[in-house]
Amino acid sequence: MATKRTPTAPYRCTECGWTTAKWAGRCAECQQWGTVVEAAEQTGILRAVTPVAPGAARAAQPITRVETSDTPRRTSGVGEFDRVLGGGIVPGAAILLSGEPGVGKSTLLLEVAAQSARSGRRVLYASAEESTAQVRLRAERTGALHDELYLASETDLATILGHIDDVQPQLLIVDSVQTVASGLSDGMAGQPAQVREVASTLIRIAKDRGLPVIIVGHVTKDGTIAGPRVLEHLVDVVCHFEGDRQTSLRFVRALKNRFGPTDEVGCFDMTGDGIAEVPDPSALFLGHGQPEPGTCVAIALEGRRAMPVEVQALTINTGAPNPRRIVNGVDAARVAMVLAVLEKKADIVTSNQDVYVSTVGGIRFTEPAADLAIAIAVAGAVLNHATPRTLAAIGELSLAGEVRPVSQSPQRRGEAARLGYTDVIDNRSGTLRAAIGDVRRRVRSRPGEASPSF
Repeated sequence: MATKRTPTAPYRCTECGWTTAKWAGRCAECQQWGTVVEAAEQTGILRAVTPVAPGAARAAQPITRVETSDTPRRTSGVGEFDRVLGGGIVPGAAILLSGEPGVGKSTLLLEVAAQSARSGRRVLYASAEESTAQVRLRAERTGALHDELYLASETDLATILGHIDDVQPQLLIVDSVQTVASGLSDGMAGQPAQVREVASTLIRIAKDRGLPVIIVGHVTKDGTIAGPRVLEHLVDVVCHFEGDRQTSLRFVRALKNRFGPTDEVGCFDMTGDGIAEVPDPSALFLGHGQPEPGTCVAIALEGRRAMPVEVQALTINTGAPNPRRIVNGVDAARVAMVLAVLEKKADIVTSNQDVYVSTVGGIRFTEPAADLAIAIAVAGAVLNHATPRTLAAIGELSLAGEVRPVSQSPQRRGEAARLGYTDVIDNRSGTLRAAIGDVRRRVRSRPGEASPSF
């Protein structure tokens, strides 16, 4: 017989189904002892949703029986953009491109639209921020005119869907999602509910019709994508367009990619005639002319792309109690650590000198692989020696003065060899003092390339 207790929920008899809110030890309907149990509280969810039997084509099956095939890709006509996407645009993919104002998002996508139109695919460019005349002026300047490129200036989602039905494009570009509003959601354009509704509708159209959609997204002042976080979860690919306004160099990085890697980087150069691809950016980050004291080449890694970057250092004697440390393109904290290791472990004194360290071309090189190149450049500036043009340095410095290996060292060394750097100083030297000694021996073997003062 069940134990009598105070009920906290309705009770149901397992024999006859009778329910009661009061427990009396046995069922008052069928008089059976110990058959009344607690009944689960009804939430209404099961009554609101009616199960639907899936068809034969959508029936669940073991994962080992699921057929796979390579997803066909379409080239966008811009090789660096295809590199970031994993080889091209997948039909039905939803791509979100974010970036700071004025970095060149619209210019890049107008070039993608023009190249896709030239390849025979009809493109609809829906601009919610500019008029068609303004887009036409930019297209004339950048040479992005084509009859298969259709323009529309709309801020209403329903009207954009009407343009899709009329034009029947093979690529849709919406610039931007924060300026488009839907009548099915309350609030002004750009509010979270509106952004969610607009993005969901566009993605549903992309999946149903196999129409690739590229959506431009704004960013906040701290660099994150504006709007609800669900926007990044809905799309298939999230790309970020970045660059320093003081230079013309631009990078596209994939932050999320369901169809390819997320460690690829596309390199572009903003010119007066638009945006140009930079398939081999090596020359952008290297100095020219004869070797000068205080320079060293390091191999940076942008995604899976290895690029040589020249690090330059300048030292000047000073009597100030606090010498200046001015850096550009490198991490100031790591430079301070490298200077301390140089003085303590390699007897290169910089505590009485102003030190200036910078990269060539405006690139930011903040990974630990730059430590050894910074140390060799500063040592060259202090000792007034020039590093040979055929020498590159790759390595991280520890506080004990050791040269430690960095990620993907074989790829970096392979890229250095491909570009003609026959001498690579890395963790094989063991310590910073030994690495500087290795540079000294290579300089002495090429007396015409460097100052004998080394």
